[in-house]
Order: sequence, then structure tokens, then C-alpha cells
Amino acid sequence: MKSAVKRNPWAWVPTLYFGQGIPYFTAMTLALVMYKNTGFSNSEIAFYTSWLYLPWVIKPLWAPVVDMFGTKRRWVVALQAAIAVALALVAFTTHLPAFFQVSLAVLWLMAFSSATHDIAADGFYMLGLSQKQQAAFVGVRSTFYRLANITGQGVLVALSGLLIRQTGDAHVAWAVIFALLGAVFAILAVYHFFMLPHPVQDHAVRTAGSGTGEFFAAFVSFFRKDGILTILGFLLLFRLGESQLLKMVVPFLLDPVDQGGLGLDNTQVGVVYGTVGVVALTLGGLLGGFLIARYGLKRCLWPMALIIHLPDLVFVYLSTALPQNIVVIGSALAVEQFGYGLGFTSYMMFMIMVADGEHKTAHYAMCTGLMALGMMVPQMASGYLQQMLGYQHFFVWVCLATIPAFIMTALVKVDPAFGRE
Repeated sequence: MKSAVKRNPWAWVPTLYFGQGIPYFTAMTLALVMYKNTGFSNSEIAFYTSWLYLPWVIKPLWAPVVDMFGTKRRWVVALQAAIAVALALVAFTTHLPAFFQVSLAVLWLMAFSSATHDIAADGFYMLGLSQKQQAAFVGVRSTFYRLANITGQGVLVALSGLLIRQTGDAHVAWAVIFALLGAVFAILAVYHFFMLPHPVQDHAVRTAGSGTGEFFAAFVSFFRKDGILTILGFLLLFRLGESQLLKMVVPFLLDPVDQGGLGLDNTQVGVVYGTVGVVALTLGGLLGGFLIARYGLKRCLWPMALIIHLPDLVFVYLSTALPQNIVVIGSALAVEQFGYGLGFTSYMMFMIMVADGEHKTAHYAMCTGLMALGMMVPQMASGYLQQMLGYQHFFVWVCLATIPAFIMTALVKVDPAFGRE
């Protein structure tokens, strides 16, 4: 083992979080576009694709296992190889008679591997960097995570539109897309096998005397944290409005004008939302990381809570005016996504703050699992709400659903020095 080997964080943080983003955005966005293209309703898409969140919700149940056995480095590489295989397998489901059911099953297995990979990758990030580096690189990791979003939600969605026009078959187009995704992830797995560093702190954690005791010790220590009820409320409610918005953005952009949508095609969605929007989101994430590293999380939390939620009003405008000018649509999405990217860095740093301690990998997984639960449950109902209310009233509801986030921001306690040490 090359325990003394160190690498510049720029050599592995960007690719690690690019790799973390690909399967997540595949499950959360690409699957949604694929099913929309193949004729399923908003309520079906929202309900069933929301179940793909389940592995991220329940991953704290096995997060201690990642701490207890092997190194985070080994977990990362092995799981990336498994995800590459799963992505490639989705390509073979697109022409099956039970395409919807079988593809969802494969995507769920991919999501399970991805959620476990997130545990190991986030733990590796915290082990391989100092606290100040973590704050400084939170914008970098967010940036490359969003570049994975551009690759999937932007480039590949746009490419799917071109392939659909050329082949006349959405099933063929999406088979090609998922084959490409599998190849990209296989390359990442090989790269990380050679390029990830070997932090001396990266080892199995067993301090309670037995595997079972250590497993439960991680949960006990998490729920004994000071102010845990407020922490739980913040993690579960901060994204209540945003979670519903995210699930309905793509259907809103794709649905025809006579159904209250903007009537864009896949290629246009890939450009204005998956590329222009994500670039703005990425810039917001970089600025957010810089601001937290300079001023600390406590001073930034309230401004960032406002910045992430107030731009949701953009969708009230879009659903009311229904503009057809692509520049207007792209500009509106860029404003909303910039605010989302900037504000979300505060949420990420809050989770890192809560996870600090001996079981930081397991605790961070618990935080992200609670975040996923706060996303999954509202998203399951979002399709039904949208169909019942229509897009305009649905987006008004989304704005009202951000109120609990402001309440929890006022109640939560933050270490004034965190993020600057």
C-alpha cells in the first residue's frame, strides 16, 4: 500500500465528483426525459422515478459498513465498475416488451450502487482534505458534479433529440445514450484506480469492540448530537419546494403550449436547461464555495437561503407568460440555476459540519440520506399536484413550499468559525 502517496486535489476531486454526478443525474433527469419521450404521463413519471431516490434515502442503513470494511478508495473504484455495467445494461432494455418495468429495475440497482459510491466518495473527500481545503473545494466538487449534469442533462439530452430525429425511434436513441454513459463511467473507474491518493486516515473504523457494536455506534453518536431535532428539520425541509420544482421542470419545458408547457424539444432543453442553466448553476456553486471559505458558514447561511429559493419565482413568470423566445427562456433559467448553485453550497457545508467526528463518513451519509428523503416524498406527489393544479398554480405552490426552509434556517445553530479554519 502506498500510504505516503499524495496527489494534488485537482487531480482527483474534479473527476471523483464528475463520476458521482453521472449516475445520479441519470436516475433523476435522464430517466425522466427518456420516459417522457416514450409516452408516459407526468404522474407516472414523477411517482415511479421518485422511487429511484430510495437508495439515497436508506443508504445510512449500510453506511457504517463502508466505514467498517476496507478503504474508501477500494469502495470507490469497485462501485464505479459496477455502475458502468449497470448503465450499459439499461441500453439492452429499451426494446423489451416490459421496457418500463425492466429499465426501472436496472436503474434502481444502478442507484443502489451509486448511493453506496456516494458514501465512499464523500468519506474519501473528507479524509483526503483538511477542513479549509474542504471549504475551498466545495465549489470545485459542485462544479464538476454539475459538469456531469451538463454531460447528461445537456449534451446527452440534446444528442437524444438529434438521434430521435435521425432514427425516428426514441427507444433506439436512448439505447445509444446509455451505451455511451456506460463507456464514460468505465473510463472513470480505470482512471481512479490509478489516480486516487492513499490517505493514511483511510482505513476501516472499528472502535466499539465488535462489528455489530460499531455499526450501531455510528447511529447512536449521530442522534446524540446537540440540537439534533433542529438539524433533522433543516435537512428534511430546506429543499421542500425545490424538490417538487426539480421533478416538473423538464415536463414543463417539453409539454406543448396548449398544455401549459413551453413546447421545447429535447435539443432545446439540452441547451437552455442542461447547458446554459447548468453553467449558471456551476458559477453559482463556485462563488458559494469562495464566500463560505472567506466568511464562514454562519455569515453565509441566511443570504444563501434567500438566494436559493427566491429565484423559484422565475417559473411563475414562465408558466404565466409562456414566452417562445429561446433567449428569454434561457436567461430566466440561468437566473434560477445561478441562485440554486450558490445557495446549495451552504446546505452542503452544513452537512459537512454536522458530519464532523470519528464516524464522519457514516454521519455524512445519514445527512444525505435525510436530504434524499426530503426530496423523494414531495417529488412522488409532484406529478399529481401539477396535473391537478396546472403548471402556473403548481409553481405558485412551490414558492409557498419554501417557507419551512426559512423557518428552519432561523432555528438552526452554526459554528461561527466553521468553514474558515
